[in-house]
Amino acid sequence: MDRAALADFLRRRREALRPEDVALPPGTRRRTQGLRREEVASLAVMSTDYYTRLEQQRGPQPSQQMLASLARALRLTTDERNYLYRIAGHHAPASLSASPHVAPALLRVLDRLDDAPALILTDLAETLVQNAMATALFGDASKHTGLARSAIYRWFTDPAERSVYPEADHDRQSRAQVANLRAAYGLRGPRSRAGDLVGSLQKASGEFAGLWDRHEVAQRFEDHKTLIHPEVGAIEVDCQALFTEDQSQTLLVLTAPPRSEGHGKLRLLAALGLNRFTEAAERQGLSDGPERG
Repeated sequence: MDRAALADFLRRRREALRPEDVALPPGTRRRTQGLRREEVASLAVMSTDYYTRLEQQRGPQPSQQMLASLARALRLTTDERNYLYRIAGHHAPASLSASPHVAPALLRVLDRLDDAPALILTDLAETLVQNAMATALFGDASKHTGLARSAIYRWFTDPAERSVYPEADHDRQSRAQVANLRAAYGLRGPRSRAGDLVGSLQKASGEFAGLWDRHEVAQRFEDHKTLIHPEVGAIEVDCQALFTEDQSQTLLVLTAPPRSEGHGKLRLLAALGLNRFTEAAERQGLSDGPERG
């Protein structure tokens, strides 16, 4: 780990960004060039103190998960991300599709979506980043680790995962989950995370094993679906998916027609998400203390 290079790289990348680059309001009386430390820390979902220590060459070696969060927050290109990993003492991920790095083009679109649930997924249905409305709708995906990071794995191993869909839709969703995994497996091969998922699910779920043997392949999302939220109830939404060129990542956006019941429920969901984000920010401010910009 090259602490001096890491600190300098983080500082320079932070100073090169502007609030509008990451969908933040410009604000007034900014005392620092570029983004503030606490803004980067918030985008990377870490404490301001932790990030500050990295810039001051005092922090511990960041984990690969932490580096992935920093790469997203600082909007790094693939080359910049690889450099970040190396100076932090880690091997750079072998490829974009095998790493938690988010395609910058998808991030730029996500940054501008604040009135609809939106999230970026890998081809294994691992949530890489989600906006406040997606968190309000689906919950915080960052809490999952290991194979459970994949929504496909959770669908067949955690009954609570299915509560977001009406029971009548479960069979169709099961087929879609397996067909999506089959497409990723075909691209990645058996000696990959897709292969690990398949092997584990074949042992853990008879339902999955039976569906896997059907050899259905698809990489798509239903255009229209009903989702169940514990506070808002059933929400009818339309789904739009934007794929990266190599099909490894997807930006999924959920909307409803104007003046529809679904649209009204999404607006209520936005209010719930904003309230929770504000409460979390206030708690973070209390724990981090005053600004050290």
